[in-house]
Amino acid sequence: MKYLITGAAGFIGFHLSKRLLGQGNSVVGIDNLNEYYDVNLKKSRLNELKEDSGFTFHKLDLVDRKGIEKIFSENSFDYVVNLAAQAGVRYSLTNPHANIDSNIVGFLNILEGCRNSDIKHLVFASSSSVYGANTMMPFSVHHNVDHPISLYAATKKSNELMGHAYSSLYKLPCTGLRFFTVYGPLGRPDMALFLFTKAIMENRPIDIFNQGKMKRDFTYIDDIVEGVVRVTVNIPEPDKGWNSDKPDPATSYAPYRIYNIGNNSPIELMKFIEVLEDCLGKKAEKNLLPMQPGDVHETCADVGDLIDIGFKPSTPIEKGIKKFVEWYLGYYSKT
Repeated sequence: MKYLITGAAGFIGFHLSKRLLGQGNSVVGIDNLNEYYDVNLKKSRLNELKEDSGFTFHKLDLVDRKGIEKIFSENSFDYVVNLAAQAGVRYSLTNPHANIDSNIVGFLNILEGCRNSDIKHLVFASSSSVYGANTMMPFSVHHNVDHPISLYAATKKSNELMGHAYSSLYKLPCTGLRFFTVYGPLGRPDMALFLFTKAIMENRPIDIFNQGKMKRDFTYIDDIVEGVVRVTVNIPEPDKGWNSDKPDPATSYAPYRIYNIGNNSPIELMKFIEVLEDCLGKKAEKNLLPMQPGDVHETCADVGDLIDIGFKPSTPIEKGIKKFVEWYLGYYSKT
């Protein structure tokens, strides 16, 4: 099969591309290689992908309408997985236009490319942040999510709405995936695990928000990739039981679905840090800070719908953090 992966130099995009190439598929990857975080890490990921003859890369921004049109006109894709986005809840507080450009305008260009092409399925990254002010646990795709508490979350909710509109209008099979706190080797430097590890190794204090009184559904990268792969080939069909009087947000009369991909096992932040300290063999100096705007107290994924297609994430943090630390120490000993 031939895949288009946007954000191929990103954390999830790299691991997904590597998995698909390993299965004998061909992958066309696009990424703008922006400077949101260390470009050298993105280039390291790309260099590894380029070792496979089935991988083709284009440096391209999703907002480049003509460039995206050209990619679609020159290729015949079976599947499109849109992972490119301006990430970061806190970043969206100070750089709102970057979120709109990449996450809204860029996604529209992908939708247009897909609807004018004969693709089997568009899969796109949403986020657990769409649950916003919701407090009913675990978070279910069947819950209403109309109260985002950050612009980043609002753009991801917008992606889900845009995807549904195109699915309804053009019968484009479309699935949104709400990822829950992804971590693992070659991870994003702006995420807690990376930031904590770097600070501890440099003998600097780590910033812990809300006095550490938070829980996150930390999900290991291999589980995320397995979920994406399984969902991508599970092409959605209209839900014949869908009721417009009591609309289910997760399904539709159109070929559209929403899934959570999370570990379904929230971990207290302090416990997460303890496991990291054990793996590093060093204690962290902790700088306890108040809750940050846009943050939520707890996340937990209801993955019942994912289980229905045969998969449940299950990697424990002890195993996942150990693998990250091994990668981190190895990678930065060479740089």
